[in-house]
Amino acid sequence: MKYSRFEELPVWRAGIELAVQVYGMTARAEFKGHGSLRDQIERATVSVSNNIAEGFERGTTQELLTFLYIARGSAGEVRSMLCLFERLPHFTNLKSEISNLKSQSEIICRQLRGWADSLQNSEIKGQRYLTDRSRRIEREKLEREEFAREFRQAQMENIARTRKIHEQDS
Repeated sequence: MKYSRFEELPVWRAGIELAVQVYGMTARAEFKGHGSLRDQIERATVSVSNNIAEGFERGTTQELLTFLYIARGSAGEVRSMLCLFERLPHFTNLKSEISNLKSQSEIICRQLRGWADSLQNSEIKGQRYLTDRSRRIEREKLEREEFAREFRQAQMENIARTRKIHEQDS
């Protein structure tokens, strides 16, 4: 499936959800007096979805890859901070929430890695490099694929009709 907007990307949505949940956690009383820790994890978590969006909008595969790795690094930073929170006695009441957030950030890292791996093995250079000729070639390719699908479907329907006729004759 091709995405035309970063808001459609499942990994961007997961990044936004992670940020919403981190902000919910950092609004709790345990973070009073720990402003620098709160600010750092909030900045890191917002960086995940923002870098996905920025890379998506850049228009080249190479720039997208760069920003996906930055987003992945930010998700790792969030996870690292959550590991720290697990070890600090002040955040003992948040163990379950911290564990859930760590799992979410790990899932995002895996999604980003998978996407980056698929892009690295792709011949796609990015939208910025599209020309009228490359767009025409891509459109013609899609039209051929659609024709082949319709042709196969018609063949299957014809085979089914032929079998039905033979069964009736038998």
